[in-house]
Amino acid sequence: MIKFLKKRWYLLLVVIIIGFFVYRNQTSIKGKIETYKIKKEDLKETLSLSGKIEADEKVNLKFQTSGRLTWVGVKEGDVVKKYQMVATLDRREIQNRLQKYLNTYAIGRNTFEQTKADNVDNQNDLSKSIREKAYRVLENNQYNLNNTVLDVEYQNLSLDYANLWTPIDGIVTHVSSPFPGVNITPTGAEFDIVNPETLYFSVTAEQSDVIKLKEGMTGDIILDSYPDQNYKGTLYYISFAPKDGETGTVYELRLKLDDQIKQLPLKLGMTGDLDFILREIVDVISVPSRFIKKDSKGSYVQIIKNNNKEKRYIELGAEIDGKIEIKSGVTSGETIYD
Repeated sequence: MIKFLKKRWYLLLVVIIIGFFVYRNQTSIKGKIETYKIKKEDLKETLSLSGKIEADEKVNLKFQTSGRLTWVGVKEGDVVKKYQMVATLDRREIQNRLQKYLNTYAIGRNTFEQTKADNVDNQNDLSKSIREKAYRVLENNQYNLNNTVLDVEYQNLSLDYANLWTPIDGIVTHVSSPFPGVNITPTGAEFDIVNPETLYFSVTAEQSDVIKLKEGMTGDIILDSYPDQNYKGTLYYISFAPKDGETGTVYELRLKLDDQIKQLPLKLGMTGDLDFILREIVDVISVPSRFIKKDSKGSYVQIIKNNNKEKRYIELGAEIDGKIEIKSGVTSGETIYD
């Protein structure tokens, strides 16, 4: 026998090679069989969006005129009340200019009265052409007087604009010129104030997603600063027009924060994620859609039972997130294969 194998060694090699390929093919086929144990579960269709903390009430305060900053009454982190003064400019230059225009107004008024006395009060003694000229002179003096009145009113407004006050309650978040005594332009001294009582969570949604949402829906908010905690938000605003400055057509959504999240030391601009549950089916039998097959009779799955394979026709329900509800045909605990 050994002598025979030595002479026919190539036959043994062929048998070994054929056996290797048969074994590998069977192993490959077996490895491709994927099974799934049927169970009851909750199916949820969710919409996930990203956003950040914003505020309804936030202002950027600036002076309308240039001047010397004489007083700064706040610093970053201060709490301010509505109509509280935050800074003032040097009022002396404006007051002197106002007095100058008041003097000009007085001179103009006197000139107007004198012109009226000289040209109108004695109009019966003048010819027609002279009376027409007198009326034009009087009219021009009236215009000059009106301009002087406007100059006085403008300077009076400038005097008011030398005081900068906040129109909202809030916290001072930025002061660009914290020290008095410097000369500033209208944009040289800025004061940012945010009302923390008006914070909300802002997200943007694609046009294909925004149509699935409506005001009053609640969502789960997870802030990046607090990744282990889940908070609730209520949708109260959906923009009618797309948001500017974004790539693509997206719409802004605003969510009111619940009382629990308001207790956190929230900061403007904190980022996070939001999940909306768009549809939910509770306690149903479902399987991944790849296990569902179809033929001329309908939809079916392939059951493995007692090491035997069985073709089972089923009634399908809703499809959510890659899984399909099975209304009848299988029971929980059975195993199917692909």
